Amino acid sequence: MSITMTAVAEQHVVRHLEARKKGLGIRLGVRTTGCSGMAYVIEFVDKLEPEDLSFTCGAVELVVDPKSNIYLDGTVLDYVAEGLQEGFVFKNPNVDAECGCGESFTVRK
Repeated sequence: MSITMTAVAEQHVVRHLEARKKGLGIRLGVRTTGCSGMAYVIEFVDKLEPEDLSFTCGAVELVVDPKSNIYLDGTVLDYVAEGLQEGFVFKNPNVDAECGCGESFTVRK
C-alpha cells in the first residue's frame, strides 16, 4: 500500500512550498502523545534521508520514516476548510479510536 493525498491537499502544500522557495514536499509521521496514545506530525522536507519512504503525489513528495509507515499505511491526507476551521485531515484506515478532542488516536492491534 502507500500514502496518498487529495488534489486539494496537494494544492495547499504546493502553495506553501512555493512561498518557502524550497522543499521537496512534506514529512508525515506519528509520535507518542495525547490521551489516546499517538498524534500526527507534519513538517516540510528539504532533503530525503536514506531510510525515508517517499510517495509521489502530483508535484509533492509525501515522505515517511519506516516506523511511522506502519501506522500510516493506506492513509489519505486531505485538506478541509469549513467555516473558520481549516487544516489537514488524515483518513487513516488503521485508526481504532480517537480521543474526544481529536488530537490523538490509537491503532488496531
